[in-house]
Amino acid sequence: MTFSPRAVAPFAALVVGVVGAAALVATGPEVESRSPEPLVPLVRVVAAEVGSYRHVVVTHGTVEPRTESQLVPEVSGRVEWVMPTFASGGFFMAGEPLIRIERRDYETVVKRALANLARAKSEFSRATKELRRQDELSQNDVASAARFDDAINAEKVAQAVLGEARANLEQAERDLERTSISAPFDGRVRSENVDVGQFVSRGNAIATVYSVDYAEVRLPVPDPELAYLDLPLTRPTEASSGPGLLVRLHADFAGARHVWEGRVVRTEGEIDPRTRMVHVVARIEDPYAPNDLGRPPLAAGLFVEAEILGRMQPHVVVLPRAALRSGQRALVVDAENRLRWRDVSVARVDRRQVVLSEGVTAGERICVSALESVVDGMRVRVKPAAAAKAPLTDGSDAEA
Repeated sequence: MTFSPRAVAPFAALVVGVVGAAALVATGPEVESRSPEPLVPLVRVVAAEVGSYRHVVVTHGTVEPRTESQLVPEVSGRVEWVMPTFASGGFFMAGEPLIRIERRDYETVVKRALANLARAKSEFSRATKELRRQDELSQNDVASAARFDDAINAEKVAQAVLGEARANLEQAERDLERTSISAPFDGRVRSENVDVGQFVSRGNAIATVYSVDYAEVRLPVPDPELAYLDLPLTRPTEASSGPGLLVRLHADFAGARHVWEGRVVRTEGEIDPRTRMVHVVARIEDPYAPNDLGRPPLAAGLFVEAEILGRMQPHVVVLPRAALRSGQRALVVDAENRLRWRDVSVARVDRRQVVLSEGVTAGERICVSALESVVDGMRVRVKPAAAAKAPLTDGSDAEA
C-alpha cells in the first residue's frame, strides 16, 4: 500500500509539535514553591492626649416670646385712630399709643364729675360751718341737743358725698385716659382684628402682642444628660445666684447657618410624665436688635438646635466613637505595632466621640479602624492620623 505525501503531512506536523513541547518542558526552569506571606492589616490610629473637656448637651426647641398678652380695651367706644404700624409684625414702644377711642363721651363724664365735686365741696363747707355754729350755741346753752346732733349728721353726710364725688371724678379721668390703648413693654404685634370706625367693647380682645426685650426657648433635657449640667433644681440661694449656663442656638435661615447666645434662667417645676424629661428655659436678650453680622432676628416660632455648655471635666481623653469596642474596651497599638486589648472607663459616649476618664495614657496610639477579628498581640501596619485632642475651653466657656 502506498501513502501520498498530502495524507502523511498532518501526522508529521503533530509529531513534530509533541516533540517540541516535550523539549521545552524538559529544558525549562524549575518553579520554586514558597508559602504565602501572612497578610498584615493596615489600620488607622489616633494619638491620645489628656486634657480638660467641656460637656455639651445638644437639644432642640422653638423660640417663644417672654411675655405675650391680649390687648383688651377697658372702655367701650368707636375707634377713631389706629397707629400705622399696628398690624401683624409691626413693632411698638412701651407706652406708645396704639389705638384711640372717641373721647367726647368720656370728657362729658369728667365735666359732670367736676360739677358734682364742686357741689359736694360747697355742701360740705356749709355743713361744716353749721356744725361749728351749733357747737358754739350748744356750749352757751342756747341750741338744743337735737339740733346739734342734726348738724353733726349733716356734716358727716356732706363729707361722704364729697368723698364719693372725688372717687367719681377719679374714675371718670381714668376712663378718659383708657381711651388711649397702649402696652407696658416694647413689643410686636402677632395679630389684630380692629380698624378705624369699628366699635369695640370693654373686655373683648382686639389684638395679641408680645414683648421683644427677651426671647425664650423651652429645651427638653433627658434624665441621663442632667449629670453633665449644673442646673438650678433647688430653691436659689445667694451662693447659687449668678448667670446661668451658656447656651448656643443654631438655626438655618435664608439659606445660611446662624448662631445666637443665651443663658439658662430657670428649670421648670416638674418632670414631663410622658417623656420623663426636664425642661429648662434659655433666655436671649434683645433678639430683634440690629447687628453688623448680617444675622436675622431670632423670631418667635423659629426652630433651633441648642448646645448647653455644662461641666468642665479635667484629665480625660477624647477619642472618635470608633475607638470604643464592645465591653468598654479599646485597642492600643504598642511600640512593636501589635494590637493590645485595654479596659477603659467611659465618662460619656455619643454618636461622634467617646470621653475616657481612665485606661488610656497620653501618647498611646488607639486603633479606630473596623476589624473583623482581633487577636491580642496581632501585628498591624499603621497609617498615622491626626491626634485626638480633648477640647479646651475659651473665655466664654469659662464663664459658664
